[in-house]
Amino acid sequence: MARTTGSHGPTTAQLIKRVGLGLIFRHGYEAMSLRQLAAKAGLQAGSLYNHIATKQDLLFGLIEEHMQALLAALDTALAGIEAPRAALEAFIAFHVTYHIARKEEVFISYSELRSLEPKNYKVIVGLRGRYEERLIEILAAGKAQGVFAIADTRVAAYALLAMLTGVCTWFNPKGRLDEAAVLAIYRDMVLTGALSPKPQGLPARHAAAPTTLRERSKPQRSAKSRRL
Repeated sequence: MARTTGSHGPTTAQLIKRVGLGLIFRHGYEAMSLRQLAAKAGLQAGSLYNHIATKQDLLFGLIEEHMQALLAALDTALAGIEAPRAALEAFIAFHVTYHIARKEEVFISYSELRSLEPKNYKVIVGLRGRYEERLIEILAAGKAQGVFAIADTRVAAYALLAMLTGVCTWFNPKGRLDEAAVLAIYRDMVLTGALSPKPQGLPARHAAAPTTLRERSKPQRSAKSRRL
């Protein structure tokens, strides 16, 4: 059904973006067409070009808008937080909740990155780099203060982002755990697990831990058998 003039619904541009996002999410960038988009949005095919010139423009606009909104929202979430641990906790909470709420935008920003033309790809990778650098800065500050145990902050940041972003691929709001419970699990895994400072010394029984597969596979005698 064609949209009526003077409708109080979303503007035509917003409608095109929303419908286009859904089509790319469900069918993929290569499979969807502008004719399909026009029909789904209730527009004449010719009028669609008053708002977007090409399918590439649509994809780039969707991903760029998502990345700009993500960066702006992150700035707000981290505003005024100086301590590295508190900043990391805020980053985790922000990233998980934002990505759960915007599953479609997140999905196409990763899966369709390959479909961007070189000049558009460069812009999006630059925006993603800015987001990644915020986490790297938090981790680097925590490492410098002895708050986090990290061998390489950049590798740690990429690993954390991969883990945190993955939530939008499996989280079900009607599932066993709600969003708050999932967030708490992620937060505990990071803050009390992987990045928590390690003790300076290990107990003596760990000093000679096996270092080769051959050593690890040797059968261990029990304490009782060693006394016999």
